[in-house]
Amino acid sequence: QVQLVESGGDLVQPGGSLTLTCTASGIIVSANNMGWYRQAPGKERELVAIITNGGRTNYADSVKGRFTISRDNLENTVFLQMNSLKPEDTAVYYCNAETPFGNYWGQGTQVTVSS
Repeated sequence: QVQLVESGGDLVQPGGSLTLTCTASGIIVSANNMGWYRQAPGKERELVAIITNGGRTNYADSVKGRFTISRDNLENTVFLQMNSLKPEDTAVYYCNAETPFGNYWGQGTQVTVSS
């Protein structure tokens, strides 16, 4: 059974930083494309960042230069380092695994950027 558990969401002031963690079980993160998505109130879920099984990364234009996706193969974990946070980054952030057997989602973690 595949399980993705996100953590690290919090309330942070504009300009601050957070690191989100996605701990996976039932899959090997390095063997699959892993992504972070977010959904703000009243908006559709959008891709934030992805790391492929080959290690390539891609980012939404809105977060390029501020966010970094990475993984720890030994811990089977994916991270999203978020710097220079803006109020428009406020959303529920979801971890996603794109596998040959289907797409899997975590339950989400809330990030709120506000003064």
